[in-house]
Amino acid sequence: MSEQELLARRFQEQREHLRTVAYRMLGSATEADDAIQEAWFRLVKTDAEEIENLGGWLTTVVSRICLDMLRSRASRREDPLDQTGPGEAAYDNDPEHEAVLIDSVGRALLVVLDTLGPDERVAFVLHDMFAVPFDEIAPIVGRSTATTKKLASRARLRAHGESSTPGSELTRQREVVEAFLAAAREGDLAALLAVLAPDVVRTADPAALPAGMALVVRGAQAVAKETVVLQRRSRVATVALVDGAVGILVAPRGKLLLALRVTLAGNQIGAYEVIADPERLRSLDIAVVPESAEV
Repeated sequence: MSEQELLARRFQEQREHLRTVAYRMLGSATEADDAIQEAWFRLVKTDAEEIENLGGWLTTVVSRICLDMLRSRASRREDPLDQTGPGEAAYDNDPEHEAVLIDSVGRALLVVLDTLGPDERVAFVLHDMFAVPFDEIAPIVGRSTATTKKLASRARLRAHGESSTPGSELTRQREVVEAFLAAAREGDLAALLAVLAPDVVRTADPAALPAGMALVVRGAQAVAKETVVLQRRSRVATVALVDGAVGILVAPRGKLLLALRVTLAGNQIGAYEVIADPERLRSLDIAVVPESAEV
């Protein structure tokens, strides 16, 4: 086996790990693969015999490539996805190869990661998800170790959010919202009627609905039937904290298109608002539901 073939084999052994790192930083399977390819090009131009820890070296290189991509994206204010717009095609299921990556991270966390600055995202991902020490992350982001710790801390606070609601109440909210989302995914009209209050009210931004749908719908029967019609949206949805309470994010490929702000009436959903306006979405305080509220 030639040295090039041996190097390629060693690189392949690291590929899955590198893809996981790159995807969590970039939120795009295509861009993650591009970053890994660039890392390979850089590796073959390097004297590999001088690399003591190939896995660590490659993680560092991929992280720097991802950081450059994130900074470039931020400067252009571009989204890594080619969004298909508000039409129902935008809510098609995630491609299988990307769905696996999304599941490994969590759809809600991917949405939160997209709200972070490039340096915050890299510091948070490397430290909190891959346990890379801060003194190794600092040179990657070009900051001091102390500043890098602050970057990760700010990102952590954004990811986990703040809620004045007691954990037991968040658990109750999550149980109800999860029941609604499960029924929506199955298109189960009876289950939807069980979780919706009889006088439930659904309101929505105009951009959230297909043409011809009412901005306000009242009553469990009408809301449940509409939910079945829009079933495909629920397949790319997840629970999250929305302004401190448990709500729903609709995020195909981990990119936020809609947020549902939910109000409970006892153990049923009394009202919910579907937010699609980009300015309103950006103003929302979105975070991952804390572990204390897991069911």
